[in-house]
Amino acid sequence: MARQLAFDLPGAPSLRREDFMVTAANANALRSLEGWADWPGGKLALIGPPGSGKSHLVGIWAAETGATVLAGAALCNADIPALAETGRVAVEGAAAVAGAPEAERALLHLHNHLLAGGGRLLLTASTAPARWPVDLPDLASRLAATATAHLEPPDDALLAAVLVKLFADRQIAVPPVVVGYLVARMERSLAAARDLVARLDRRALAEHRRIGLQLAAEVLDSAPGQGR
Repeated sequence: MARQLAFDLPGAPSLRREDFMVTAANANALRSLEGWADWPGGKLALIGPPGSGKSHLVGIWAAETGATVLAGAALCNADIPALAETGRVAVEGAAAVAGAPEAERALLHLHNHLLAGGGRLLLTASTAPARWPVDLPDLASRLAATATAHLEPPDDALLAAVLVKLFADRQIAVPPVVVGYLVARMERSLAAARDLVARLDRRALAEHRRIGLQLAAEVLDSAPGQGR
């Protein structure tokens, strides 16, 4: 059968509140962010494995509070006093500062300036701040005193809801049995769900096929490490 060229043109993942699927895996973390005005000491660390939804929650918080978002690796090049003046800052991948003297000092100064003015600081990482191997004692003590909110790996309900939404965004109707088949066998992350839907869409277009159990099995089998 002749193969059709398939152009995958995905947009950036939506970080809107209405696109955040709430299940037992993320409900507590969402409540913690919604209570940002009452964070102990004005700071919170959002902890979760890759693909668990940390960036989506950061996007929601930034949209609702007007917060500035930057990567931990970019802290050493940031204007810390200007950042602190914004009043609310999220540092994604904040554990990246550990072991980098300039970045550690930048995070310490941001922490002190921001919270001294009554601001709010949100940090994200895959492990709790108390476990980051930072060298600066003052920063280590402040990180150890940071409250944490945990995101669990996506559960079946969340993965199923995300897959349905991703297929719908591409105007693809997929039977529930196929969604259940994928959930039972795919890698447990939201990033993996996006990649899987994109690969299924490309394959279906190229081969003029519907996305059913057979195609789902073939696409899952074609990706090393994709099985559960």
